[in-house]
Amino acid sequence: MFDTIILLTGSRDQQLALSELLRAHNPALAFRFAVSLQDIEAIERDVLGRSRLLAFTTGVIVPADILQALGHGAYNFHPAPPDYPGWAPAHFAMYDGATRFGATAHVMETRVDCGPIVGVETFDIPRGVDVRGLEQMTFVRLAYLFWRMSRDLACHAGPLPALGVSWSGAKSTRQMYAAMCDMSADIDPAEMARRIRAFHDDFRGIPLTLNLHGTRFQLMSAAGAVGEPRTVDAPALALAS
Repeated sequence: MFDTIILLTGSRDQQLALSELLRAHNPALAFRFAVSLQDIEAIERDVLGRSRLLAFTTGVIVPADILQALGHGAYNFHPAPPDYPGWAPAHFAMYDGATRFGATAHVMETRVDCGPIVGVETFDIPRGVDVRGLEQMTFVRLAYLFWRMSRDLACHAGPLPALGVSWSGAKSTRQMYAAMCDMSADIDPAEMARRIRAFHDDFRGIPLTLNLHGTRFQLMSAAGAVGEPRTVDAPALALAS
């Protein structure tokens, strides 16, 4: 019997709004909340068997044994369209010069961003928007997609129908992001400007750096603008006066 929704979210402050939306469609639902793998692993197996898991803006990878134990499936809400699977997708879309973006709901499988797609929202990227603005717009569309699918998620115990839309494009990773942020001294000026536009965002915790004559410089921001570079890793000889 389907009687429980497990909400796995990027932060706990998202859980109230999502659960109230689902409860409005099905007041009999029980909820379990999680923000970490440990939270998921603590849920009893008999509860998993009666549950559907919904993941929303989370980086947690749910193990195969838990996915298999869920009686009513697991769905992930990914903040990007199907052609941008993986990590920090808005940044890679900005780097590619994409003109459209969106949000995707899909069946969770053991590999990230590869299960059948059950919902998509797309929108035009406004001219001049920065990567932070693109992420904010995407979150709004992702929330709308969750709202649009909420009745089926809350009321129908069976699998949601796949759309027949396929994943495409390279699956981005944290390592790929870090490589984009590590610029060499001979980088083409146009390529440097392109990377600054897409990846100069401290939110990800991986700064843009420039390697020059054995010294590593970090690009700093002031009110969103690129400021003076700062040395973050320098050999002793480079520091000698």
